Amino acid sequence: MSEHYYSRQPTSVSSRRMLHVELRGQQWRFVTGGGVFSGGRVDPGTRLMAETMEIGEEDAILDLGCGWGVLGIVAARLAPHGRAYLVDVNERAVALARENLRLNEIVNAEVRAGEGTAPFRHLIFDRVLLNPPIRAGAEVVLDLAAQAHAALRPGGVLYFVARTRQGARTLARDLAEIFPRCQEVERQGGYRLYRAQKSAASRP
Repeated sequence: MSEHYYSRQPTSVSSRRMLHVELRGQQWRFVTGGGVFSGGRVDPGTRLMAETMEIGEEDAILDLGCGWGVLGIVAARLAPHGRAYLVDVNERAVALARENLRLNEIVNAEVRAGEGTAPFRHLIFDRVLLNPPIRAGAEVVLDLAAQAHAALRPGGVLYFVARTRQGARTLARDLAEIFPRCQEVERQGGYRLYRAQKSAASRP
């Protein structure tokens, strides 16, 4: 079976590299490597969400499938009185994300390895950020969205990005079965960013 970036323990060569990236008018440094999602650059979907997402200064944020940590790290900087929680099934990605927290001097964040929201199962979030593993299949992606819904406070928001030609609009329609309020908020470079809000009357 071929190895995927959502493998728990990648066996491919790590091929570490340093990236210097500008996001939201700030400079960032990230260590990346092989065996993780988009190891050579900030992929366009992640960049679109990082530049567009609205994060409150006191928000609790979950970066669900964090990869090497871009979204969670940017979100933590936007929430100086809040906290970001990063999780990924890929243990190499988790190690890179921890290193990137240190590189960017982010102190209000933590990273854990595990499946879905399970590593932070006792917490409730204001925002969940999801650049989903499309290649894992729609069933996996929608399960992650359902887990995000359960982990959000009433009125909380899921940001979800997908490539148009990989079924973004179909996934958004399916997402609307979980989140009654789901709307496209930005489109760029073949990617679509959706904002899905949990009902204020919903229970966690």
